[in-house]
Amino acid sequence: MKAFLGTGLLGANFTKALLKKGEQVQVWNRTALKAKALEAEGAIVYEQIADAVKGAAIVHVALKDDASVDEVLTAAVAGLQPGAMIIDHTTTSAEGAVRRTKAWKERGYTYLHAPVFMGPQNALEGTGFMMVSGDQEVIRKAEPILSPMTGKLINFGPEEGKAAGMKLIGNLFLVTFTAGLADTLALAKALHVSIDDVSALFESWNPAMALQARLKKIGGGNYDQPSWELDMARKDTGLFLQTAEQAGVKLAVIPAIAEEMDRWIEMGFGKKDWTVIGKGSTR
Repeated sequence: MKAFLGTGLLGANFTKALLKKGEQVQVWNRTALKAKALEAEGAIVYEQIADAVKGAAIVHVALKDDASVDEVLTAAVAGLQPGAMIIDHTTTSAEGAVRRTKAWKERGYTYLHAPVFMGPQNALEGTGFMMVSGDQEVIRKAEPILSPMTGKLINFGPEEGKAAGMKLIGNLFLVTFTAGLADTLALAKALHVSIDDVSALFESWNPAMALQARLKKIGGGNYDQPSWELDMARKDTGLFLQTAEQAGVKLAVIPAIAEEMDRWIEMGFGKKDWTVIGKGSTR
């Protein structure tokens, strides 16, 4: 018997996938109607959290944040069977994941944080990426449970909370990537270039292919042989801003990048490779 606490878009489809594989799943959700909708799929729905986890050796959690995970698990204690494994797919702070791992172990339970790069369709199909880190014996026991739920289970080693950190890093990239695309399309609008033309450009020229090389460039710390000088990159950035302003189009992230470029130029790095603006971010 398994339990799933939190049946939003991700949790609901995880539950459906488990049910299709013949698993018995007990569910609870703060908004009861979302859980109730899973009855037709074969889920056993409970109004009380403690009732939903009774008899479940594995308790999956997919909630909003640290506070909601703590609140829900505290309410679940009364129904948890001795030695139950709690697997938390919520995006949380790394500190929260470390704290909960320790606290639940002290109470006689296993808590494993397993955040995901998976959308609802991935959860239903068992595709995408799931991450874990921490006690390798715990992960070894959890692997047969988690691997069928995802396309790839990534083990980041024995450091507690590292999977949570990697999830935040990935999400930050997605946020900045999307914000960058929004600015790209805003500049295209200012230049009267259609989204279809922008799409055609990226079909021929794929800057994502340079991601690994760019990471190595920033992390390597050698900016003395520029492929694009910071002064020149700042000149082009000024053109972005000028074009957008003249067209009455707002750019969200480029103004902040321009300020950061100016800071590095003022420190004397104008003739260095423009990736020097990432120098302070590396260890």
